Amino acid sequence: MNSLAILLALMLSKGLHAPDTVPAIQSTSNFDIDGTGKASAWEKASWMDLERRKGSAPYQTRVKLLYSDTGLYALYHCEDKKITATFEEDFANLWHEDVVEMFLWTDESVPLYFEYEISPLNYELPILVPNLSGRAYGWRPWHYEGARKTRHATHVTRDGQGQPTGWTAEFFIPWALLSPLQNVPPVKGTTWRINLYRIDHDTGTTTWSWKPIEKNFHDFRLFGAIRFD
Repeated sequence: MNSLAILLALMLSKGLHAPDTVPAIQSTSNFDIDGTGKASAWEKASWMDLERRKGSAPYQTRVKLLYSDTGLYALYHCEDKKITATFEEDFANLWHEDVVEMFLWTDESVPLYFEYEISPLNYELPILVPNLSGRAYGWRPWHYEGARKTRHATHVTRDGQGQPTGWTAEFFIPWALLSPLQNVPPVKGTTWRINLYRIDHDTGTTTWSWKPIEKNFHDFRLFGAIRFD
């Protein structure tokens, strides 16, 4: 039985949602990021579209993922005509303004996952979340420096009149930061549960997600899955 079949059998035995598709994430050599997504490495990755779940902002949101021997790369592209972002510090309540988010659940045997948020102003929120009976409280990383530190950058695109047309977020999450989560680092064939999100505040609150949610972004049992190829 292959790793995907084992994952699906385990999920069914625990009453977890079985993902309908499992994208293959390609490996890459390490590369520099600048927030634009113009690095040639991204050419080998396919876009993953996020669906609007709540609100009325008519924007497209899509994501690319790659991985190397030292960590996971992500690129978010967000159409947007109004950038709502005022926080100028890391670890702020970034979700109250425009933000993109990634949740990584590396081991289904425990309700513990990593959450990463980044704003258009390039401020971040990396936390580890134990989700016990719906009580999801995040813990900040300890010794957040050196090989454990993320790399991240954002970029706002504008039209000829200087008005925003969208923004991109590009970031790198080192495997060292995800310790002591299990099933890390992944190897070829490893499968993780994940979900990808965006929040926008143009007119009220609009949210997008890669996989559907029921109550909020912390519905980890409904996460999709990716396979490291």
